Amino acid sequence: MFEVGEKVVYPLHGAGVIEAIEEKEVLGEKQKYYIMRIPNGSMKVMIPLNSEVGLRQVVDESTIDEVIAVLQGQTSKMSTNWNKRYRANMDKIRSGDIFEVAEVVRNLAARDQEKGLSTGERKMLESAKQILFSEISLIKDLSVEEIEEHITSLFT
Repeated sequence: MFEVGEKVVYPLHGAGVIEAIEEKEVLGEKQKYYIMRIPNGSMKVMIPLNSEVGLRQVVDESTIDEVIAVLQGQTSKMSTNWNKRYRANMDKIRSGDIFEVAEVVRNLAARDQEKGLSTGERKMLESAKQILFSEISLIKDLSVEEIEEHITSLFT
């Protein structure tokens, strides 16, 4: 169980801080929820305590160098079929694993430079970046914009 003040990552939303644990009634059922604030956009997310699906602590600072290495590494072989590629990338993002999200960012950024991206893949790239940058910004105590600027410079 996580505590108020802990920095956590929720797949598909990104990293944030647990601000409270509250009991709420949703659809006639009382349940306890983590109230998580995501700094990027000041969004708040309610996560049921009894279904911590994918919720994890942010990685430690020493892991960031490994994430940067993934971002700078060789692109993975991706399917030429848009639908299969999209599903494979979405599975990686849903996993909540920072290395898999970094792989999606790397691969889609490279594909964007080579061939361009469809609207769906462009949205996926932006979402994956937001998830990745939000976690790194919490770890490094820098703004998401500063992290984005630094990471984007790796691809140019």
